[in-house]
Amino acid sequence: MLVDGYNMIGAWPELRILKDKDLGLARDRLIEMLAEYQAYTGYQVKVIFDAHMVDGVGKRYKNHRVDVLYTRKNETADERIEKLVLDLKRIDTNIHVATSDMAEQSMIFGSGALRKSARELFMEIEATEKGIDKQVQKTQKKRNSTKIPLSDEIAEIFEKWRRQR
Repeated sequence: MLVDGYNMIGAWPELRILKDKDLGLARDRLIEMLAEYQAYTGYQVKVIFDAHMVDGVGKRYKNHRVDVLYTRKNETADERIEKLVLDLKRIDTNIHVATSDMAEQSMIFGSGALRKSARELFMEIEATEKGIDKQVQKTQKKRNSTKIPLSDEIAEIFEKWRRQR
């Protein structure tokens, strides 16, 4: 999945508010959200940011296992996404591009990629967060269940004993 970073930041309510206070914080929060999405869905995620809004043009790094790319000078995120679609497109690979830019959507769709609007991705990420919460609660219930009912105080004593070994 290729994600137009600033397009998502401008479209998602939480990130739009963060952007007005601190653009770097909004970028970091987007990357965190995409990392959880990637871990839950198994998609490989690359987020692309226009370089004109940050230092270090043409930079590329991994953050929470998400590929983060900043475009080169005089290159837009849309142009980089189009190049990536052409480079990554294979018969055995589905490429999804998340952007609400209509011109970009038709361009990538014509290149064989699948499009996803900012709103669609936001809804998927919200569903992912709910799924993660359910899994965490389920895991905690399994961990806390024993055949013998124990008070929290006794369970804490046993846990201390167990850790001292």
